[in-house]
Amino acid sequence: MAKALRIILVVVLFVVFFEIGLFSSYTIVAAEAPDIEGLIDMQISKITGIFNSDNVNNVLVKDPTVVNITNKRDVAQSLEDLSKVDGVNVDSMNVTTYDDKDNEELNVTIEALGYASPSSNSSQIVISQDPSYKIVAEGNATFKGGSLVVDVDSITIQSILKLY
Repeated sequence: MAKALRIILVVVLFVVFFEIGLFSSYTIVAAEAPDIEGLIDMQISKITGIFNSDNVNNVLVKDPTVVNITNKRDVAQSLEDLSKVDGVNVDSMNVTTYDDKDNEELNVTIEALGYASPSSNSSQIVISQDPSYKIVAEGNATFKGGSLVVDVDSITIQSILKLY
C-alpha cells in the first residue's frame, strides 16, 4: 500500500512540476501572464484528440482495396513511356487504393510488369517471355459514367525494380 502511494505521489509531483514549467516558459516567451484555463483546456483537447476513434482508425494499417479501371491500355502505354521499358503486361496490372471508394477522386497505386527489348547475340534474337521489371506508379482516378478511369497525365513512377 505504501509503495502504491509513493508511485501516485511521484506521478502527481511530476505533473505539478511539468505544469509549473509550462506556465513559466509561457510567461517568458509571451511576456504576459498565461491563461491557465486555456492552456489546460488545450492540453486536455490534444490528449483526448489522440484517442479519438477517427485518429485511431487512420493510424491503423489497413490493406489496400483492389479497384478495376476501364482504361488499362492507356495506363499501360503511359507506364511504358514514363518508365522507358519496351512493353507493359496489361493482364498483370494491379490497381489498388487506400481511399474510400465513395470519394469522387481516388489516389491509386499501379503495379505492373515490364519487358525489356529483345536481346541478340551472334545472329540470333532471343525474345523472353519473362518480365524484366516491376513498375510501381501512382496516379489519380475518377468515376466517369459509372466506371473508374485513371488520369494518365497524373501518373508518376515511384520505382522500377529489375527482376532476375
